[in-house]
Amino acid sequence: MKIKWRSLIISLLIPLGIGGLAAFLTRDSMQTFESLNQPPLSPPGWLFPVVWTILYILMGIACYIIYNSDSELKKLALGIYGIQLFFNFFWSIIFFNLEMYFLAFIWLVVLWIAVFATIFFFWQINKKAGYLLIPYLLWVTFAGYLNYMIFLLN
Repeated sequence: MKIKWRSLIISLLIPLGIGGLAAFLTRDSMQTFESLNQPPLSPPGWLFPVVWTILYILMGIACYIIYNSDSELKKLALGIYGIQLFFNFFWSIIFFNLEMYFLAFIWLVVLWIAVFATIFFFWQINKKAGYLLIPYLLWVTFAGYLNYMIFLLN
């Protein structure tokens, strides 16, 4: 399959741009995170931007695969993908800027459902695209644990 560079770059820039904007808007988030009572298994603050960058790249590649498919489900799958990006973007603002930890947890549960739905529809179109999002679902699951425990401990 020939790579369509323009659509690949756009597919990568969308999640990286959304993540970058969220990071900019919550730029003091790691200081906030490290000042909270931490649950067991809390990773160091420097790990979060590394993991999120990798996840955004995987999302972009998966989106590229779906965008370039001929599936009748493509529009629905990309719509759900957009919904999960919306929930992804606003979670960090709710958690870090507003410090509303319980609302952030509920928001994260909805994000988890949206990511799962995205995987489901991407998988129907192209299994590789579905596989690329599994690390994202696992990370959101782990983030749910951290978010809930931080809610309880703070």
